[in-house]
Amino acid sequence: MFDIGFSELMVIGVVALVVIGPERLPKVARTAGALFGRMQRYVADVKADINREIDASELKDLKKTMTDAAQSFEQSVKSHAEDIQTEVRKTEEEFNRLSNPMMHFGLAGGAAATAAGEPAPANPDDADPSPQLELGLGSAASSGRDPVAAPASPAHTAVQS
Repeated sequence: MFDIGFSELMVIGVVALVVIGPERLPKVARTAGALFGRMQRYVADVKADINREIDASELKDLKKTMTDAAQSFEQSVKSHAEDIQTEVRKTEEEFNRLSNPMMHFGLAGGAAATAAGEPAPANPDDADPSPQLELGLGSAASSGRDPVAAPASPAHTAVQS
């Protein structure tokens, strides 16, 4: 802080001894030491406050950076989740389309039943997706006849209905 050597301190001490006197010199030295100590503590407190403020501002910047990164990550995850959901829906639709053999011929659910000569159900969700119904064998299977043995003639089927 101050560049004072031992010889300068001796000169200051001798001058203080002559000016203040030997009776009051110990009391003045004690008071000067206490004031110097207070000044050092005050300077240390100011330095600590400044460091705390700097740390606080750095923490605020860090917090803001982390919050921005977290929001960016969350948006990225949501975007990927939406992409995955879209792909799952597409795959599910393709699977449903491929799992129904009549879809390849342009016939589905109620259309297959109508092609087999049966009325289409009122609710398409109630349609029986069994292969017999879609292949037009549903009436033979429900009548108890063997659908593979001999197909009934259209006239014979009309008489039974």
